[in-house]
Amino acid sequence: MSVFDGKRLPKETFKLDAQRLRAGWYSDAYFMNSVRILEALAREGYAFNGQADLPELDKKEIKTGDIVVEMQFFTRHKPHSLVVGVDEALAILEGCTGYFEDGQFINTYRDLEVEAVQDGTCVTYDGEPKHVKPVLKVRGRYRDIAALETPILGVLTEATRVATNVYEVLSAARGKDLLFFPARFAHYKLQALHGYAYSLAVRAYNDRHKGASHFFVSTDDQGGWWGGKGGGTTSHAFIACFLGDTAESMVQFARIMPLGVPRIALVDFHNDCVGESLKVLKRMFDAYNARRLEGDTEEAEKYRLFGVRPDTSGNMRDASITPTGERSLDLGVNPRLISLLRKAIDGAWQGWGLDPETAEVAREYCKKIRIVVTGGFNAKKIKLFEDLGVPVDIYGVGSSLLENSSETNCDFTADIVRVKVDGVWHDLAKTGRQAADNPSLKRVK
Repeated sequence: MSVFDGKRLPKETFKLDAQRLRAGWYSDAYFMNSVRILEALAREGYAFNGQADLPELDKKEIKTGDIVVEMQFFTRHKPHSLVVGVDEALAILEGCTGYFEDGQFINTYRDLEVEAVQDGTCVTYDGEPKHVKPVLKVRGRYRDIAALETPILGVLTEATRVATNVYEVLSAARGKDLLFFPARFAHYKLQALHGYAYSLAVRAYNDRHKGASHFFVSTDDQGGWWGGKGGGTTSHAFIACFLGDTAESMVQFARIMPLGVPRIALVDFHNDCVGESLKVLKRMFDAYNARRLEGDTEEAEKYRLFGVRPDTSGNMRDASITPTGERSLDLGVNPRLISLLRKAIDGAWQGWGLDPETAEVAREYCKKIRIVVTGGFNAKKIKLFEDLGVPVDIYGVGSSLLENSSETNCDFTADIVRVKVDGVWHDLAKTGRQAADNPSLKRVK
């Protein structure tokens, strides 16, 4: 399913709307204008009758309606892009290349020559337009593929942008685990594509940096293409169902949910992350210790607190933070808050009045609790936290992973760069473009 295993996703994965793709429903109208005109010229037997950029050619041999071209698809994101979407692009080509005759679609995919990289391939770009590295090359009759340019570019752009954003965030986080939380910020039909892009970004980071980042998606659909499952813990709404008692909500969560679901407490309901964490921690440890003393180890583990999650809004100052007047130091989930939280968690057991043996158990219990941060995190903010040595264990990131700005866009373009006349290929492209190569391209059978 990627460069990491040499396999491609089966075309059935994408549930393509082949009928409307073939009819141009998803295509920019100007491409459909081209198809209509070229088909008419082919029926007329029209031979090129203008001033060609290739004056050495015999114009009588150039049947414009059936012109055979080489198209290359590429992105120009500096310094690199993590390419995803190729498998779906190939599925579109396989199912939708061709033309209509008497209302029936004639598939001509087998007449194409196609080269493509694997999903998960990294391509570099140095800013020189002639140095692009195509991720897909298609050679064939233009009117059979013209309608597919728009959806193919869209698939490549969307998936590659998300994968590249995730990779950059992982790099900023120095390989710490990344919770993939953008489901609520995009149309639900994009979840599978986004989750697949995320999974390949994690693989790419681990592969390049010998990392061990785990996979965490929040919906089942995000894992649908690669076998992942959605995971999560609690929400603010869940705490509200317990009338604002975060500790009680976590105890009931721990009692009922299976062991495989990590116990992560959301601790900003009352805008007092330190105080709320200490309440949850005490209640959970008491439940854990009681079952431990009864000898019921498995039941005790249900009350092991995996982590706490501050999610303080960016316009609020946590109760534990003394104001400095500097927004980045005072509001939201900030470095001072996390440092205070870590210190409070590590030392919580000291105020519980425990006997020496239980105190040692409690100390270890507290020490293992992780801090999971969410709320407005992007690569820039994560890099700041890491540079400052803020004791974060896991980052949860949402909308910034979908960001499409001048810094993050991975827009794809397709160009005709060569034409075939009388069995011979000739370079022909708009000014500033030319046929380019990419050693990662492989012939698609």
